[in-house]
Amino acid sequence: MRIIISNRSTVPIYEQIKLQIIDAILSDELREDTQLPSIRQLAKELKVSVITTTRAYKDLEGEGYVVNVQGKGCYVLPKNQELVHEKLMGNMENLIFEALALKEKMNLDDTEFMEIIQTLMEAEKNE
Repeated sequence: MRIIISNRSTVPIYEQIKLQIIDAILSDELREDTQLPSIRQLAKELKVSVITTTRAYKDLEGEGYVVNVQGKGCYVLPKNQELVHEKLMGNMENLIFEALALKEKMNLDDTEFMEIIQTLMEAEKNE
């Protein structure tokens, strides 16, 4: 797993770390029982504060993605299907909001927009 940090982003660094680990878990890049790098190791690799990586790991644990085993490390938990569904639903909603913003920029009416969606859905079924 590779984590890329952007100092120009408005998203805090700990949140960038957390979101990228969640994406890796949801995409099965990180599977159940996989051990994450230690807090210190990750901080060193990313050249960030240990406090930053600690916050990311605590948030991941609080949200049910990982468990911290004292003295042994941080491990990926089995996927909670409800959490996965909620995360994917949020991703889909964000993409739809982006599409709606483009619709407005292009001055498309609702009918034209829905025709585009219908065409894409039909093309997807035929693949």
